[in-house]
Parts: sequence; structure tokens; C-alpha cells
Amino acid sequence: MQVTGNNDISDKIFSVQSQVEFNDLALEIFRYQYAHNIVYQDYVKSIGRDVYAVKTINDIPFLPVSFFKTHTIICGDKTKYNKIFTSSSTTSSMPSRHFVKDISVYISSFRKGIRYFYKDINEYCVLALLPSYLEREGSSLVFMADDLIKQSGHEKSGFYMDNYSELVQTLRLLQDRNQKILLLGVTYALLKQAEEHPMMLKDTIIMETGGMKGRREELPRSEIHTILKKAFGVSAIHSEYGMTELLSQGYSKGEGIFKCPPWMRIGIREIDDPFNVSFTCGRGAINIIDLANIYSCSFIATDDVGTLQGNGDFEISGRIDYSDIRGCNLMASEL
Repeated sequence: MQVTGNNDISDKIFSVQSQVEFNDLALEIFRYQYAHNIVYQDYVKSIGRDVYAVKTINDIPFLPVSFFKTHTIICGDKTKYNKIFTSSSTTSSMPSRHFVKDISVYISSFRKGIRYFYKDINEYCVLALLPSYLEREGSSLVFMADDLIKQSGHEKSGFYMDNYSELVQTLRLLQDRNQKILLLGVTYALLKQAEEHPMMLKDTIIMETGGMKGRREELPRSEIHTILKKAFGVSAIHSEYGMTELLSQGYSKGEGIFKCPPWMRIGIREIDDPFNVSFTCGRGAINIIDLANIYSCSFIATDDVGTLQGNGDFEISGRIDYSDIRGCNLMASEL
């Protein structure tokens, strides 16, 4: 694969339209990353995989997500990158670090992803209820929300820390103006808003990004959504599935059923046989192909557990028992 320019490779990734195009590009990116990502190359060699025997996406080795905690996962010169995204962590766990060589690829990915699922962001006033994430640097979620706020162009778009009363006032004003709203928030903050300031909302998308961060008891996603729907009078709660180690996100418009943009795909691996991966359907641990991760690793074996449907949609049901708690995306296991 010849990476001749940032715009050239971005155009190729984000113009994928068919499964054949996706598979072909995934194989190209695998060969590129094997050649230029030393950590990934060493991992592929360590598991005894012959690079020349990789003929389909089922043959591609997936890097365990834990490597992002212990290694610098990047193609080419390790000292050349635009930004480092870090995961939230507890005192007993090490944060993941994602060295982003070209931040424009991430920007293109989430902007095009939002447009793919929600059309033009400038139709919305974007309200970000992300108090805990604003308290630390390196959050890819805050970076995305900040850009969406600016892209919306609405005078009332913005971040909210712990001032829930101010958020209520803003919501009432926007309701009076019949303004479409995207309320993006971490789970514990949305629950607090629902309990302390319930109100009927119209033309509003409520999108939870996961995360109790130890603030309260973990609850199944279905129970969380029931509470939020009742408190805000909406028919569905949307969700975002993303992580520090990725540059793309999946989105759910209700019932916890996620869809991927065309440049992202989910696979299911057997927990007891991690090299057995299915891209058709099944239940097990989640593998992700994220073509936007061109300069780090596009093939990640996560610690999430879920179900893949035949049409490519997926659900997240919990975490593998041995995994560290992920601050942003953990939902209580329903297994």
C-alpha cells in the first residue's frame, strides 16, 4: 500500500461503499501496518502468523487492546504525532494511550460518522454533559464534542460541568424556539439530570456515551434507558460506542442496537479460541476493524462482549471478566 498523502488515503477510507471494497482496503492496510508498525509486526510474528498467508479479513491478526497500555502503537517514527488520547483509569489500572499521527483523519471520521447517521450537525444545538471528562486532558470524547459544538454554529451549544440548573434553563429556551437538540452525556450525569430535573423534551436526541466512573451503582443499559425515556418523555435513547484506541464510532438510535459507518466493522471471536473470528453473526468477544486507524492499528481485539447480527448490527452486553474497567464505555454485564 502506498500512502502518498493524507488526503489521498482519507478519501480512500471514507469513500468505501461495498463489502468488497472494505475487504480489499482492510488487506491493504494490514500489509501497510505490518510493514510500518513495529509493535504490530512483532505481535504477528509472535503468534506464528505467516503474513503471506493472510488472504482474507478472517486471516488478519487482531492486536489485543491492552497493548495500547504498554506500548506505543504507531506506524513509522514514534516521535512524530499530532496528539495523544488517553483513557480514564483508576489508581489500580494503567490508562491506554493512542498516539494520533494525523488528527485530521480522526476529525474526518467523526464528522462523516455523525453526518452518516444524523445528517448535518448544524441543524442541532449541541449540549455536552461531560463533567468528569472535562476535568482531564487527552479525552477523545471531549475533543469530538468540542468540534461538534463548534460545527453546530449555534449560540447556545456548549459544555456543561455540574451546573444542571443552567442546562435546564437552556433546554427550556431551546424548546420554546422549537430548536433541534443533541444532548450528549456520560451516563451518570444524564441519570442525575433525569432524577433532579425531569422534563418533557421534544425534537431532542439524548445520546449516552456510557460510564458511571464509580459515581453510582452500575445498571444494565436497558434499565438506564428506561429511566431516561420516562424522565425526558422521549421514545428512544441513543448511544455512542467508541474508545480511546479507535478513531471511529458506532451509533445506536435505540434499544442498544449499534450500527457502524462503512469504514468500520465488527467481528466476534471465541473467548476460548481468540483466533477464531466470525464477521457474519455470533456471540462472544468483540473485534473491531477501524480503517480510520491507518497510522496506528486498524485491527483491535477489545475486552467487550456482545452479539453480532447477520446485517452487521451489534450489541454490547458486558466485559470479559479479567478486563480492567473502562471508564468511558463499561455497562453492567447482562450475560
